[in-house]
This record gives sequence, C-alpha cells and structure tokens, in this order.
Amino acid sequence: MDPRVGNFVTGDVLIEGKKILAVGPNIEAEGQRIDATDMILIPGFADPHRHSWEGQLRGLNPNAVTIADYNAYTHQGFGPFYRPHDIYVGNLATALGCIDAGITCIIDNSHNSRTSAHSDAAIQALFDSGIRAVHASGAPQFGDWDHQWPQDLIRIQRTYFSSDDQLVTLRMFSPVNEANWRFARQLGLWVTTEGGGGTLLPGVAALGLLDNRHTFNHMGGTPDLNWQLIRAAGATVNVCPRSDPQYGLSEGIPALQGALDHGMRPGLSVDNETSYSTDMFTEMRVVFFFQRGVRRNGIFKGLPNPPAPVRVQDILEFATVRGVENAGLLHKVGTLTPGKEADIVLIRAEDLNTMPLGHAFDTVVQQAHAGNVDTVFIAGQVRKWRGKLVGVSLKKLRKLVFESRQYLFDQRGFTHDIFAESP
Repeated sequence: MDPRVGNFVTGDVLIEGKKILAVGPNIEAEGQRIDATDMILIPGFADPHRHSWEGQLRGLNPNAVTIADYNAYTHQGFGPFYRPHDIYVGNLATALGCIDAGITCIIDNSHNSRTSAHSDAAIQALFDSGIRAVHASGAPQFGDWDHQWPQDLIRIQRTYFSSDDQLVTLRMFSPVNEANWRFARQLGLWVTTEGGGGTLLPGVAALGLLDNRHTFNHMGGTPDLNWQLIRAAGATVNVCPRSDPQYGLSEGIPALQGALDHGMRPGLSVDNETSYSTDMFTEMRVVFFFQRGVRRNGIFKGLPNPPAPVRVQDILEFATVRGVENAGLLHKVGTLTPGKEADIVLIRAEDLNTMPLGHAFDTVVQQAHAGNVDTVFIAGQVRKWRGKLVGVSLKKLRKLVFESRQYLFDQRGFTHDIFAESP
C-alpha cells in the first residue's frame, strides 16, 4: 500500500523488534522465518470509529431501523447499568474480535464512562488486548453519571498517556462544542466528532478551532461548506457503510462519494456490533457496491457527470491507509514501509473461498472473510498465529462476556429471546 515500495508476487518482509526493516524479494537475514507461501500480506485493517464498550451487546438488535432503535439497546437501554467491569469486558471483547478479524488499529469512541473508574476500565482493556488503539474519551449520552468529563481527561492523560510512543493513545470524543474543543487544544489532543458538524461547524472554524487534528465520522448529509472547511483544515473523515443504512442516518447512503467529490480519501468504519459483524471485509464490499450502484443509477437516469467507478485498490486503501490516517498514526503504521512499525495481516489465498488466486486486491476486498485471516502482527508482536489468537483463553473470555451480559439483562429486566421478531 506504499507506491514507493510497490507490490511483489513473491517477497519478504524483514522485522526487527517492532519495526519493518526491509521489504522486497529475496531478503537475506538471520532470524526466525515465517513461511507465508500462498498468503497475501497486507497492512492491518484500521477501524477509525468503534464504540467498543458495547462488545457484549453483539447481535442483540438485528432489525433496528432508526437511531432510536440503536439507542434503545445502548444509551437508553443497557448503557446506564454498566459497571466499570462491564466497560472492561465490552472493550476487551471488541478489541480481541477486531484482532481476530485482522483489524490492528481502532479509534475507540468511548461514550459510556459514567465515572473515572469506567474510563480506567475502558483504557485498561485496550492495553490488555494488545491492539493498537486511540481511546477517544467522551461523555455518556443518557442517564446518571458523575460529570467527571471532560476535566478527567487531565488525570487520564497523566496516568496512562505520558508518551505518544505506545500502542494506546488518547483523544477527545465530542460534538462541535467551543469549550470542549478549546480544552482539547489546551491538552494537545485530537478530537473525533460524530457527523459533519452541522450548522455549528462554520462558527467554531471561524474561531480557529478546526484543524488537522480532527476526525469526523459518518458524514452523510454534510453541507458543501462543511466539506470544504474540513478539507481546508486538513482534517480526516470516515464513512460507515453499514451503520448509516441500518440506522437510517441522513440519506442512508454511506458518504463515500461525497468525500471523493470533495477531494478527500475516507476511512471505513464499523461503528458498533449490536446489529452486524465486526469485520472490515463486509464494510469494503458494502461501500464498493453502494458506490457502483449510485454511479449506475445516475447513468440510468441520464444525470450529467456520473462519478468514476471506485476500484478494489481504492477500497483497500480506505480500509487500511485512510483508517490509520484518521487515527493520526500514518507516520507509524498503515503501509508496509521500512521504518514503520509492523502491523501486518496474512490472509490465506489457498482456502476454498479464495483459491485459485486471481487478483490480489480482489481476493482481499471481494473474496476473503475474517476466517481467512491466518496471522496478525501488531508492533511486531504476533497476536494471532495460524488462525488462533495468541495468549487468549476463549473459555475465560466467554465466561467474562456471558456473565457481564447476564448482569446487564438482569439489571434492566430484559428477557433474552434469540428468535425475537422486533429489534
């Protein structure tokens, strides 16, 4: 994914410690050799928008139609009953699920930390999982909480984030808000915002509070002026291929074409797992076909200037390079470039659904699934090996997840029905 390095039909990657030292054919070096014959080696996927605390709510809300349906299960449903332990379990389950699916980097949009202890638990789970993460600390959306945020960011930063050179880093998660954004700037933090800023963005931009340390999620229905302001500031955006149509957000179409039309290369994000799966493979396919469908619809209707069709190469760029760019980490990871840290995924190209290898980019984007992810490196450490997570007891993890979920069910008085007709 680095044009300066190129692609190789057969090649080697030399890793020392957490860094990539060399990429190319026939590298001669001492050390352990990992045979990746018949595999495709890519940079790790990056999800720049994930509400990780909801991990134990996975798949409970399949028929959600609106954002109110989503909130009924999260912010207004189970969210108020979360203990710090439940935040830990949710974050851990999400992070490990991401690693298993080849997602090596996430922005954890955390908006259910009701006390400082909740924040601590969320952060500790990310460290314990081994994933590369940006903890985007935000305020709960509903119910009682102690209003420690955003001032608690000072304590969080001092306690956990004395260095930027670590796997987990910190930013703020906030809507457009002058006071919050000023505070983030005082602390030297990036800001992630849901949506494209609405009517408030031009005002805060005029105050000089919008810059290249901002990330915007979703982006559906964003006015041209806001797109222009975001691009001019050098900020980053990501689009949500499944979330927007699932929950009826804005026009219900992921904003990929809007980003491209305004000269921006977006990341792709999963958002949450309460209605659908964690993997980036599905996000890539959904956004590819949405864009192709929008293009063809315009041609069919005789509309002028139909957009150019996206290619599978573009889609993989969005799912890797641009997601990392959203995280502010493109100087560290995101491409297989000597000098960068080794966040690497090996995908089996000789499995039943991927063989015979026809086109490397197409196999990753259109053919493969999470079950084809063989091996995952994060910062040079093997986190998944030959199809199994390393250092993770699934038995213990299942116990944590099931017990936490049952506690939340009991607190809410929720009767679980695996064949429920409604959301």
